[in-house]
Amino acid sequence: MPDVAPDSATTAALLDAIRRGEPRALEDLLARYRPELRRFVESQFDPRLRARADPSDVVQDTQLEATRRIDDFLADPPMPFHLWLRRKAVDRLRNLRRDHLTRARRSVARERALPDPSALLVAGPLLARGPSPSQLAQAGELADQVARAVAQLGDADREVLALRHADDLTFEEIGCLLGIEPAAARKRFGRALLRLQAALRVEALPEPPP
Repeated sequence: MPDVAPDSATTAALLDAIRRGEPRALEDLLARYRPELRRFVESQFDPRLRARADPSDVVQDTQLEATRRIDDFLADPPMPFHLWLRRKAVDRLRNLRRDHLTRARRSVARERALPDPSALLVAGPLLARGPSPSQLAQAGELADQVARAVAQLGDADREVLALRHADDLTFEEIGCLLGIEPAAARKRFGRALLRLQAALRVEALPEPPP
């Protein structure tokens, strides 16, 4: 699978230990990935969901699902384990968003801007010609402008931009996580980038570099 990072030797060894039935191997594997999974979930977490869950809940639910499905993964691995675990997290986050939108009108929900850290993870890499993300975070008004621009995007746009900018994934890896072809992931990202560019322009922020 080109442009997809393979699992580390340590991960491969732990997966082999799970196949052999070693009792602590799965626990050790999940513990190894817990901090990385937490960072990933935080980069993808929609703040509108905080009334129902938080990133810790998503990490716990994701690892429980991985525990239930590990035999299926070992029988026929569809992708490296580190991506498969993130895929489970993406599925959980999508389910939470879908449940949220059945309880609230989409137009009302989108009036609430994302908190600064989430917005900056999505838009920060596009502001190379303006203030740095850390400077923006310290300047409340500018950070609010970024948040308003990002809040104008749809869920799919924020998702693909966060995967590319916050997590620095290749389009092959993004395709694995979203269940689409790499070319489709690239196109989705390009369309999201154009919409973010327009939103930043409305907020009078520096446009993404060409």
